[in-house]
Amino acid sequence: MRIHSLQHVAFEDIGSMQQDLKREGHSLTTTHWYKGEQAPEVDSLDVLIIMGGPMGVYDEAKHPWLAAEKVFLAACIGAGKKIIGICLGAQLISCVLGAKVRPNTHREIGWFPLTINPSAGNNPIAKILANCAQVFHWHGDTFELPAGATLIASSAACAHQAYVINEQIYAFQFHLETTEISATALIGNCAEDLDNSTYVQTAKQIMQKTENFTAINKVMSCVLDNILQ
Repeated sequence: MRIHSLQHVAFEDIGSMQQDLKREGHSLTTTHWYKGEQAPEVDSLDVLIIMGGPMGVYDEAKHPWLAAEKVFLAACIGAGKKIIGICLGAQLISCVLGAKVRPNTHREIGWFPLTINPSAGNNPIAKILANCAQVFHWHGDTFELPAGATLIASSAACAHQAYVINEQIYAFQFHLETTEISATALIGNCAEDLDNSTYVQTAKQIMQKTENFTAINKVMSCVLDNILQ
């Protein structure tokens, strides 16, 4: 399949997904918005992956390319492309679909568990996530659910952690793709976010158990296998 990703900053790429996608023989291209690159033609891709970033969905004054990204995302949704949004990517999907994106009550950074929505228990993604003891978070904003969305998961800090729409759109507030390398980059570039608030862990807590990254990356592989089958 032809996979295209949208990247917003140099230090938040697709992480462990790159190895998964290449292993399965998918083609992979990327638009680096922060470099002034342009989105491809909608017909040139089968799946769109939208990554995270420290900006917000409404920061078009600081990042004018956000306007073009929203137009491109809307076109991909309208064309029936499969969409995977992670963190900012999930917020952008919600925004384009008409749902409100706003600052969350709590910033959530570090390793925290998910609660699977009981009414979504038979959803394949919910079943995969139910086997994940904890996931990695790094976000301050949250989204309301767009029309037609099935809520998959929540956390103590954030009511809307994941949703799906018609086996086409997959939105994840949390990160399953984060590796030791990308977590180190996040800490180095966004250290001001580590404010010791209720749901924010220290850099030491984030990095102390490297097996956590291996665990979530395996879950990411399972999620991709399900979406791309």
